[in-house]
Amino acid sequence: MQEPTFWVLIAFILFIGALVYLKVPIAVAKALDSRANKIRSDLDEAESLLKEAQDLLSVYQKKKNDAADEAALLLASAEEEAARAVALGEERLRESLKRREKTALDRIAQAEGQALDELKARTVSIALEATRTLLTENLTSEKAGAILDEDIKKLPKRLN
Repeated sequence: MQEPTFWVLIAFILFIGALVYLKVPIAVAKALDSRANKIRSDLDEAESLLKEAQDLLSVYQKKKNDAADEAALLLASAEEEAARAVALGEERLRESLKRREKTALDRIAQAEGQALDELKARTVSIALEATRTLLTENLTSEKAGAILDEDIKKLPKRLN
């Protein structure tokens, strides 16, 4: 009994007995069980949050893909519209150039007509002036009378 190991064993048995008497193992078991339950509920919540996050991710990826598809469609539509606008602009430009060319050709033709009219009028004026000059210089009153008499005789034939 003098052995210190014996007294350590007795103290250890009394300590264990006191712990059992005070229901410490049950309290520790309850604490561990509640901790395990909390961990289990945290894991379940984490799993549900993970599933929710994966669902949201798939929804947003689908939205992203849909938006990319819509953007591609909008781009294609805009390119088609731009091509139509360019074609329409080119057609309008061609029509405008044709109208301007026709207008220019009409003005040139009109200017040519006016020039020809002026040339004819000038030619007639020069011819009349030349005839007047020739007649006044070369025609005597006897010749003028003879020409007049001859034309008067031809007049009834021309009137019929």
